[in-house]
Amino acid sequence: MLEKEKQFLTGHEIVIKACLDAEADVMYGYPITPTCEILSGWSNIGKQYLQTEDEIAAGFAVCGAVLAGKKAFTASAGPGHILLQDAFSMAEAMRLPFVMVIGQRGGPSSGTVIYSQQEVTLACYGGNGEGYRLVYSPSNAKELYELTRQAFNDAWHYRFPAVLLTDGYLLKTKSVFNLAEITKMVNIPAHALVPEDKVVHWPNIYTLEEELNEEINETKKDFSAISEEISKAESYKTDGIEYLVIAHGIVGAVAKMAVDELREKNIKVGLFRPITLRPFSKKQLDDLFVKNNIKNVVVVESSFGQLARIVRDELAPEIDATFTYIQKPGLGIEVEEIVEFMKKLKI
Repeated sequence: MLEKEKQFLTGHEIVIKACLDAEADVMYGYPITPTCEILSGWSNIGKQYLQTEDEIAAGFAVCGAVLAGKKAFTASAGPGHILLQDAFSMAEAMRLPFVMVIGQRGGPSSGTVIYSQQEVTLACYGGNGEGYRLVYSPSNAKELYELTRQAFNDAWHYRFPAVLLTDGYLLKTKSVFNLAEITKMVNIPAHALVPEDKVVHWPNIYTLEEELNEEINETKKDFSAISEEISKAESYKTDGIEYLVIAHGIVGAVAKMAVDELREKNIKVGLFRPITLRPFSKKQLDDLFVKNNIKNVVVVESSFGQLARIVRDELAPEIDATFTYIQKPGLGIEVEEIVEFMKKLKI
């Protein structure tokens, strides 16, 4: 099945194929919906894996494996994502190429398992650091594959941990997946981060506050230097607009259809869809306001403002924008809801 050019696959199967094509060596994980099928699917194809006793163990196993030069990854959701933040924070501190696939759950606690964008803050800023990690938000099957591959490449090239942040809807949906449409990628090879022939002192904890501060400032400098190169966003039908919709992930795909319908009604609306949530495409968003007389920004998300907070924080302070919101935590958002909201807003 995985060798055919055109296939009918679930999102889980697409993620597994992307990990295979990225030349991942091993997966560590603990089963949790909606990412169970990534662990079970990976184990069924004969690749190395270990079902650990919990997500804490899975996370630190990934850390150990990448130190030894293995392309390791994990997949989790909701409560498991919370438990993984301990190891992921260590990976952030040590600049380890830790890759995890997260299928967001509605919260709090175990919540629901299909529609949600309630793990944005956790993915971007979880743990006890400053959020120097890479976070990718796919909106369709093609991006699910490409951004999984990109997560491995960027993690190993730039040495920042990476999150593929998706949801149960995209993971469980079956769709036609055409390899001919996929952007060609060359894999960044893995290599041992700790030499075998000598002892290396590689701290994850610092005795002196000044030493820690210096380390964080160096990490910030490195992250800022690569941000423009890594950050991605889609600006869709944004020429001459008066209204701007901002959405990401599966909600971004819905918003795109809503923009098409609104354009047919002569409403001057466009879409800004962040593809990387960390780093955020700040300049691309700012430029939309410079080039257009935008009356209103509508942030659409399946959470109570987790995306909106990032947008407001990243938007240049001199830009005076009016914000309105469609916020439905744990629920899917329909095209018609966005269309009706925008029509009323225009009136």
